[in-house]
This record gives sequence, structure tokens and C-alpha cells, in this order.
Amino acid sequence: MTDQREVAIVRWPDQSSSAEDGLAGLLTAYHLRTEAEKGEAVADVHGLPEHYQAEILAPRTVFVDDAVLLALSGDTVVGCLVVTAPTGGRSEIKRLWTDPAFRGRGIASGLLGAALAHTAESGVSGLRLSVWKWRTGAIALYERLGFVITESWDERDQLICMERAV
Repeated sequence: MTDQREVAIVRWPDQSSSAEDGLAGLLTAYHLRTEAEKGEAVADVHGLPEHYQAEILAPRTVFVDDAVLLALSGDTVVGCLVVTAPTGGRSEIKRLWTDPAFRGRGIASGLLGAALAHTAESGVSGLRLSVWKWRTGAIALYERLGFVITESWDERDQLICMERAV
């Protein structure tokens, strides 16, 4: 489990450029890795689809209505997760990512716990997410936290959709 003195989970802490730069770095790593895993590797941010580039270059604009949760080790952003604004009583988890150098410390679990607490406080009744089928470790984590595989709302091949009540 994560030593909470070492890593803190916060909601988009301030307007600091270091937090925004850290989030941009994690989102870049997330999207580049995902594209490579799908067999569509690109060299840098400019090779990503425009909507992913926008997340990286202007996260405060793209996620303006969403809750952005960050895991901080000191002033360094080491993990992130986005909880979308509620629609129809449900929110969605997106962009869960931990810096590989910080994996195995419970950061993803901490971010998910914070997301569950946030959605409960927001009056959301359900939380959903999608995950690529080859990310078996993530799927196991989601299942441990009560998410179950459900009928897909996304037509992309190899994408698993999961949900749980809050």
C-alpha cells in the first residue's frame, strides 16, 4: 500500500504550471503507450489524434467540467485520473495512469478510491470505465474494487466496458 506521507492524492491542486506540466507528461505517456499497444505507434504528441493532443496541450480546457485527480510525490505528479462530469446519474473514469517509476505503491488504488469518494459526494449513482482487454492488471484492480464487465457502449474492438454502483 502507498505510504501516504510519500504520495498524496489531490484534486487539481492549483494553477501551477508544474502540476499542469506533470499532468501533460502523464497524459502523453498514457496516449503514446496506448497507441503503441494498439499497433498504431506514433513518435510524439503531434502524431496523436487531435482530441488526445488537446487533452495534453490544454487539459484545463478539455477537462473543465470534470474532476482531475493527481497523485503527488512532493511537487511531482506521479499519477492521474479523470472523473467525467455526471451524465444521467453516472460518471466515467478516464486516463488512469501511474508513472512507471512509481508503480507497485498503491497509487492507482488510491486514485480510484478518491474517484469513488468524489462520485459518492457528488450524488452519482454509477461509475463506468472502459479498458483495453490486454491491460489485465488494470482489469483485475477494477474487479477488486467492485467493477463488473457490462455490455459495451463503445464499438472499438478489444475494449472492455465495466461499471459499478456508487
